[in-house]
Amino acid sequence: MFEYLKQRIPKRIEEEKERVSAVMIPLIKKQDGYHILFEVRSSKLRHQPGEICFPGGKREHGESTMETAIRETKEELLINDCDLKLYGALDYFLSPAKARIEPFLGELFHYNGQYSTDEVDSVFTVPLSFFQETKPSFYYNDISISPREDFPFEEIPGGKNYPWAKGSYEVCFYRYDKHIIWGMTAKLLLNNIQYIRN
Repeated sequence: MFEYLKQRIPKRIEEEKERVSAVMIPLIKKQDGYHILFEVRSSKLRHQPGEICFPGGKREHGESTMETAIRETKEELLINDCDLKLYGALDYFLSPAKARIEPFLGELFHYNGQYSTDEVDSVFTVPLSFFQETKPSFYYNDISISPREDFPFEEIPGGKNYPWAKGSYEVCFYRYDKHIIWGMTAKLLLNNIQYIRN
């Protein structure tokens, strides 16, 4: 009767409500080995101005996350297809606010530090070895459920005294030179650095 479930690939409940973005973790080979390139977001942007991040952005309709990462990297760093080699997908991150970030590893060639000033304030690189040898600092935010005023408390056991689940959200920070790499960008690095080897 339920044989169809044997072939079904499960998906995450409410997956369709996720805001999906993709980023590129761009490697550049220098004399002392590989470096990772970061962007400082333009102060003109409405969303996270001045933050340190990877090239990337929101997935457009009909686009795969790999296509998003490639398109955004080319647009933000003003490069062509021949200047970028894609190596593959890394482990993705899902924030408590249902923002899903899918990272890809790539390498830049013939890159001379150019970028689109519409989205990027500046770029810098950090040796890959720094992240392989350095543990980030960890801090925690408390997470709690706050029902809205129109929530039907009278229909659940305990009413307004219902024991909602609580939790914590780990935030990591890397400090390199004068740069603070933190949040989702740092978490993507922390959890994927094992796959990024010289």
